[in-house]
Amino acid sequence: MRKFTSTFLSSAVAAAAIAAAAYAMENPMVGGAAMYADKNIVENAVNSADHTTLVAAVKAAGLVETLQGPGPFTVFAPVNAAFEELPAGTVDTLLKPENKDQLTKILTCHVVAADAMSDAIQGMIADDGGNHPVPTVGGCTLQAKMDGDNITLTDENGNVATVTIADVDQSNGVIHVIDKVLLPKA
Repeated sequence: MRKFTSTFLSSAVAAAAIAAAAYAMENPMVGGAAMYADKNIVENAVNSADHTTLVAAVKAAGLVETLQGPGPFTVFAPVNAAFEELPAGTVDTLLKPENKDQLTKILTCHVVAADAMSDAIQGMIADDGGNHPVPTVGGCTLQAKMDGDNITLTDENGNVATVTIADVDQSNGVIHVIDKVLLPKA
């Protein structure tokens, strides 16, 4: 009986581990971390090594609670390298408490109040003749286009970001990883 129980428990643990791994594999890995569809945007983003600057900015802007809310949200999430491309000192300046409003404006120009997976975005681009306006929570309008198989987003200053990892499903929306920081009209 003891051998049966031990074998049964070992099998149950192995099955649970396989199920957890399969569940995590439904979503792409981001920044070396599994992204879980049953966790919210903030819970997943804090685990991505590629999004430490974005997470620090979200905290400094006081947007953690909002992005943990029910949503739905689509977040175009710039990687650390995108922030590094900004002029020297920009990120440090934006993270100062006196610049919270400006930081919040920039970050909310990366957020859409909808759950938009890439196939839906591609369909809207096609329906609009190759260029779909995307109004953001921050009041910016991004222009979504296709560049081959990739979705691109152009901000109001002409900066173009490419979606490098699409459809990272979250409990309160979706994350699309991008390679540039999008800025509000100067």
